[in-house]
Amino acid sequence: VQLQASGGGLVQIGGSLRLACSPSRGIRSLTVMGWYRQGPGNSRDLVAARTEGGRTYYADSVKGRFTISGDNEENTMYLQMNNLKPEDTGVYYCNAESATTARALGRTWTGLDYWGKGTQVTVSS
Repeated sequence: VQLQASGGGLVQIGGSLRLACSPSRGIRSLTVMGWYRQGPGNSRDLVAARTEGGRTYYADSVKGRFTISGDNEENTMYLQMNNLKPEDTGVYYCNAESATTARALGRTWTGLDYWGKGTQVTVSS
């Protein structure tokens, strides 16, 4: 499965961005999907995830500001990011089926793991 991510950019503190991730096969066939962030010098961490049924997970640092959603007709997963902060800066990666994503959502890992190319988000003052 190939994942195509888009929507990154440069935004001021307090601004908004929406990331999109389109898989090469139907989004409903992927049991779990998520967005990871890798800041400068940091590890790649899960920030938000969802099951095919719509159950969601958010890292504490983004709760109340980020919203993950899926559109079956558009076959796209979105991450709406509001009230952006400098610490949100990083490369954002779309993922499907990783063990970390599955565990965060309380699902059994399928043994699969798919990643898209990252998209840069920069939050500046």
